[in-house]
Amino acid sequence: MFFLVAVLLLLGMVLGTVAHVPVSFAVLAAAGIAVWLGIFALRERLARRS
Repeated sequence: MFFLVAVLLLLGMVLGTVAHVPVSFAVLAAAGIAVWLGIFALRERLARRS
C-alpha cells in the first residue's frame, strides 16, 4: 500500500511539472524519452538473442 501511495505521489509531481512547461518542450522531452527507451529495448532484445 505504501508503494502505491509513493508511486501516485511521484506521478502527481511529474504531471504537475509538465503542466507548467511549454507544450513544445514537453513534446520534445517525451520524444527524447521514447527514443531512449526504444534504443534500450532494442539493445536488450539483441543481447538476449546472442
